[in-house]
Amino acid sequence: MSSKTIWVLALTAAALMMTAMLAVAPRLAATPQQATTAEVKIDNFSFGPATLTVAVGTTVTWVNHDDIPHTVVSTDSLFKSKVLDTDEKFSFTFTKAGNYPYFCSIHPKMTATVVVK
Repeated sequence: MSSKTIWVLALTAAALMMTAMLAVAPRLAATPQQATTAEVKIDNFSFGPATLTVAVGTTVTWVNHDDIPHTVVSTDSLFKSKVLDTDEKFSFTFTKAGNYPYFCSIHPKMTATVVVK
């Protein structure tokens, strides 16, 4: 086999591999990431945890386990729940990195923060 034939075979093999890789790449890129969730418990006039760190795209759900109503309101007005009675929930999906302090508008001393990285 001549060196020219070997070069042609090598280039053909490389071209076939590149074609296969390009055909698979869009499917890999289009694979959706698994949804991420986190929970904050409202109980005994506090949010737990007081600081929650999550990834961009995470949906945080607050659940009121207290015997009295509470709200979840961000200090920058990005999100605001209705009044949550016992066992009611409120969810918000964080799409940008940053620090998101929030409080209960009924009991303003109740404060906490979601940190999104």
